[in-house]
Amino acid sequence: MSTMLHLINKSPFDGPALDSCLRLAKAGSAVLLFEDGVYAAMHKAASAAGIRTRLGDLKIYVLGPDLAARGLQDTPLIDGIEAVDYAGFVDLVVEHKATQSWM
Repeated sequence: MSTMLHLINKSPFDGPALDSCLRLAKAGSAVLLFEDGVYAAMHKAASAAGIRTRLGDLKIYVLGPDLAARGLQDTPLIDGIEAVDYAGFVDLVVEHKATQSWM
């Protein structure tokens, strides 16, 4: 069981939530990018370098239906990010001891 599930629903262009999460999340935790947070998962996103530096010790997921809702379902993701569906989102919440939403 991982330490915590971190939830990011804001675009990396809307503030420091993703950067703060990546800086403070403990190794073994997971991050789920959903709603506008999915923009951070794009292979060429400005946030890609920060995400790549933490992929060794964090599991990072993106909500597939939110990618599709934004027309991004065929856009390459950062290698190592796993897309999940709504059932996968629920599984992540159940698997982790606690959740932290980043605003």
